[in-house]
Amino acid sequence: MIATMIANPKPLIFLAVISIFLIAASATNLSIAPTPSKPSAYDILSQFGLPRGLLPESVKSYSLAENGKFVVNLEMPCYIQFDYLIYYADSITGILKYGSITDLKGIEVQRFFLWFDVDEIKVDLPPSDSIYFLVGFINKKLDIQQFQAIRSCGKGVSVSCHGHPSKQAIQLPDEVDEIQKLMAE
Repeated sequence: MIATMIANPKPLIFLAVISIFLIAASATNLSIAPTPSKPSAYDILSQFGLPRGLLPESVKSYSLAENGKFVVNLEMPCYIQFDYLIYYADSITGILKYGSITDLKGIEVQRFFLWFDVDEIKVDLPPSDSIYFLVGFINKKLDIQQFQAIRSCGKGVSVSCHGHPSKQAIQLPDEVDEIQKLMAE
């Protein structure tokens, strides 16, 4: 049989062509297969049991290490009005665990025209209607619904803020009722 194949090379050429075709087809299938896309920062928050709206829509990039340490980069510093005016630095860092963000840097809350660092954010497990912001030793309970939707950076009146060196300006809420609400607390 081998002598017949050597005498007639057509079966060998046929086998070689089929082998090359099969190898090329399998390589093509591998290269055509879509690579899974990296989940968004908002998807990561959801996977960790946190509301997607904790971050503004201006997320430019993020990284997440296996130990939960993360860095989120925004297009620029940002202000968003929730129950309180929240400031987001252009870089936010912390440690992400299921239901919480600890060792948080880059998010501040305004209270009585003063700015305070938010050190930790957590939700109840099992989930409830509340989210908690730890500011120093104060643990503030807020309605989680306001953090469900991803928000744009607010538009408001900028004023000089000489008492806060990390920011050149603060952004006041658009509505007078919101300013009165902040002052009444």
